[in-house]
Amino acid sequence: MNKQIFHFHTITEYHRAAGLPKPAHPLISLVRMDDLSRPLAEGKFSLIYDFYTISMKRVKNAKFKYGQQASDFDEGVLFFMAPGQVFGVEIENGGMMHRPEGWMVLIHPDFLWNTPLAKTIKQYEFFNYSVYEALYLSDKEETMLASIAQNIEQEYNANIDRFSQSVIIAQLELLLTYSERFYQRQFITRKIASHEILTKLEDLLTNYFNSGMLAQKGLPTVAYIAENLNISPGYLSGLLKSLTGQNTQQHLHNKLIEVAKEKLSTTNLSVSEIAYELGFEHLQSFSKLFKTKTNLSPMAFRQSFN
Repeated sequence: MNKQIFHFHTITEYHRAAGLPKPAHPLISLVRMDDLSRPLAEGKFSLIYDFYTISMKRVKNAKFKYGQQASDFDEGVLFFMAPGQVFGVEIENGGMMHRPEGWMVLIHPDFLWNTPLAKTIKQYEFFNYSVYEALYLSDKEETMLASIAQNIEQEYNANIDRFSQSVIIAQLELLLTYSERFYQRQFITRKIASHEILTKLEDLLTNYFNSGMLAQKGLPTVAYIAENLNISPGYLSGLLKSLTGQNTQQHLHNKLIEVAKEKLSTTNLSVSEIAYELGFEHLQSFSKLFKTKTNLSPMAFRQSFN
């Protein structure tokens, strides 16, 4: 079966393809899934939007895929897509037709033009999370976010005046801020999955550090680590920040310093040799990082053991 790709350049184009009336506003729209006139048939297809989407969806017997990760969406979850991302869908179960439930807010980048959100929206890392890293909402949280989405709809359906854009932008910022809060809650409440990731991270770094790869290639990149853990870089950094107070780069540096301390205190290798083994081309760079993290130079740290 050939996989179809549907690329929507405008919100109006999406409305037309979904069998919906023309949007009340060309640059922002709230779509209710039960208003879609065309249910989903069995098969595989990919969606690409040239606008932001915030979606709360349930589709029975459907698998959603973003990048290389898939997720069952029998229960309601919230997920986010930035313009240009590829979103894969696979509908199962013998050719039956399925009508999704939930809602979706569509925001064209042009709507954000000349507002603070045009820049700050890029700071919300969950727009780059994979689908299986979506936000699982409690009933209370789901009701709260749905209410904000409805406020956005009411505002763009009202008579447009000079305050309309500001009011809608404020509601969008509120929706994103609550989402960020709920993600922090999720990092903590989904402890088993979170700590499994941390355990895998430590095993990955230990194997990397013990393999001699540091001297050959230097510190592993955040992208390399995320790929080996099968999660997105943004989700990894968000998880680490929530559980440890450090982003991925800081975590890497602290791990590196622990290895450096061990070598300085238990071997006769020179500081230059240790720096080389840890992937530093220049001794000064190693010494600067070590002093930043410990308030001691590598030599002063070594001498404290003698």
